[in-house]
Amino acid sequence: MNPTLEQQRVEMEKADICGEILRQARVELYLDMRHLDVPLNLLGLMPEGSVKGMACDGRTLYFHTGWVIELYRTGKILINRSYLHVVFHCLFGHLWMNQEGEDTLWDLACDITAEYIIDGLEKKSVHRPGSFLRRQLYGQLRGIGHTVTPGRVRKFLAQMEAESGGKTEKLEALEKEFRVDDHSLWKQEKTIRQTVEQQKRWKQVSETLQTELELYAKEAGEDSKGLLDQIRVENRQRYSYRKFLKKFTVLKEEMQVDLDSFDYIFYHYGLEHYGNMPLIEPQETKEVHKVEDFVIAIDTSMSCKGELVKKFLEETYSILSDSGSFFRKINVHILQCDEKIQEDTVITSREQMQEYMEQFTVKGQGGTDFRPVFGYVNQLLREKAFTRLRGLIYFTDGYGIYPARRPLYETAFVFMQEDYRDLDVPPWAIKLILTPEEIMEERSL
Repeated sequence: MNPTLEQQRVEMEKADICGEILRQARVELYLDMRHLDVPLNLLGLMPEGSVKGMACDGRTLYFHTGWVIELYRTGKILINRSYLHVVFHCLFGHLWMNQEGEDTLWDLACDITAEYIIDGLEKKSVHRPGSFLRRQLYGQLRGIGHTVTPGRVRKFLAQMEAESGGKTEKLEALEKEFRVDDHSLWKQEKTIRQTVEQQKRWKQVSETLQTELELYAKEAGEDSKGLLDQIRVENRQRYSYRKFLKKFTVLKEEMQVDLDSFDYIFYHYGLEHYGNMPLIEPQETKEVHKVEDFVIAIDTSMSCKGELVKKFLEETYSILSDSGSFFRKINVHILQCDEKIQEDTVITSREQMQEYMEQFTVKGQGGTDFRPVFGYVNQLLREKAFTRLRGLIYFTDGYGIYPARRPLYETAFVFMQEDYRDLDVPPWAIKLILTPEEIMEERSL
C-alpha cells in the first residue's frame, strides 16, 4: 500500500527533525573537540527506514527516524555518542577491514574499540557513567598492555568464546552493551573505485588529525591521548610483506613452454597442410619473475622469542611456497645472529625450507648488533656466493647497532610484535611492522 500524502508529510517532518538533531549533535561535539572538525562534517545525512538505528557506508550516515527520535528522548548524550561512534568507525578504517563473510565477533570488536576511545575522552558532550560490565571489560583490555584495536579485541573475545565452548551469556551481554550502529552496509558490494575513494579520503583525514593532535597535544588535552594512540596505530606506515618480498624477484629465462608467444591458428594450419611442420614453433623459454638470491637474518637475542621467530619463518615460507615463487634452483641464506653470526643455513629448494622450519631451534640469545650480518653478507658477495642478491630481510626487535653506511642491496627490518612501538631505522632501510592479525591478512591474499 502506498503511503498517503499525509503520511508522506509526517515522514518528511520527522526526517527534518532528525536531521536537525544530528546536526546539533555535530555542533556539540565540535565545541567540545575542535580538532575533530573535519571528520565530524564529512558524512552526509540521509533518512532510511531499512537500517537498524544508524548505518554508514563511509560517505553517508543513514538513520531511522523513529530510532533517532526515541533515543533523543533519553537525552542528547546518547545521540552525540552514537554520531561520534560512527565517525570513529570511519576514522579508524573499520568499514574496510575484514569484509568477507559474517563475523559477529569482529563487528563487536569494532564497536568495543570505538566505545573504549569515546569513554576515554572524558568530554562533557559524550560523558556518561560506565556500567560495571564496561569497567570490567576495559580493565581486562588494559591488562593486555597494548593499544586497544579491533584485532586484539576480537582475539580476546574469541578466547573468551573458546574457553566457554561457545557463545556465552557474557558475550550476548557485551553485544547488547556495545552495539550502537548497523554494520550491514560495510558488507554491501561496492565498486572498487568507490571503496578506494572512501578509504583514501578518510585516510587523509586521519593522517591530518594525527598531525594536529601531535602538534597541539597540550591544547587537545591528556584525555585525547587514547585517540592519538589509536590513530598512530592505524596510520603507521605499513608495507605489505608479500609485496616487499616481490622486490627480490629477478627477470630470468626459465626452461618452459611459453603458450602465449605464438598463434594457434598458424600452428595448426602448418600441421594440417605440411605434415609435422608447424609454421610457428612455441618458444621453449619464458621470462618469469621468481625469487632467486636473498638473505633472511634472524635476530636471536634474548628479546626475540622463539615462537615469534617461527611465526616469521612460517609467514615467509607461506609466501615463498606460493606457486611460481621459486626458481628451480634457489639460493637463500638464513642467518641466525645476535652480536655475531651463530649459523648460516643455505636453502636451495622447497623441501629444504620445509625441513629447516620443522627442525628450527633458536641459537644465540646474546646481545644485538646488526653490523656483523652486513659484514658477513658483504663477504659472501666478494666470494661470489650470490648470482644476483636483491636484498636482506632482517627480523628483529629493533634494539641494536645499525651499520653506518647503506649496503649495495635493499634492506628491510621486520618487526613482529603484539604492540606497536615507533622504532627508528636508518633512512636507507624499509621498516615493516607485522602483527599476528596482519599475518593472517597476508595469508588470505
